[in-house]
Amino acid sequence: MGTVSSPADYVPIALQTLIALGFVGFVLAAAAWLGPRIHGKHKDESFECGIEQHGNARMPFSVKYLLIAILFVLFDVEIIFLYPWAVNFKELGMIGFVEMLVFVTFVLAGLYYVLRKGVMKFE
Repeated sequence: MGTVSSPADYVPIALQTLIALGFVGFVLAAAAWLGPRIHGKHKDESFECGIEQHGNARMPFSVKYLLIAILFVLFDVEIIFLYPWAVNFKELGMIGFVEMLVFVTFVLAGLYYVLRKGVMKFE
């Protein structure tokens, strides 16, 4: 039978949370109080990677950018599953190896599909 936890067991977690929130609040307040307050036309302009702004920011851009971002996240998350498998490779035995081969086959099939659809081709 497991042990019953009491509210006093959560005091360290609450204390750590309060310290973290207090630190964040202190740093934000100190930055606002100590930071420079210089304003002007040039200072308040938008700045993006050293490139001068031009045109309307509300103009739509290519969906390919979003597709690449989604595919990156998708394949990145799928590849994360390889790490625990590699760590427990010996304990999983042949069944784990076959299961991972099936998983990698599906990942590669998805990549092949994406490449065949021409998602990675830029014009």
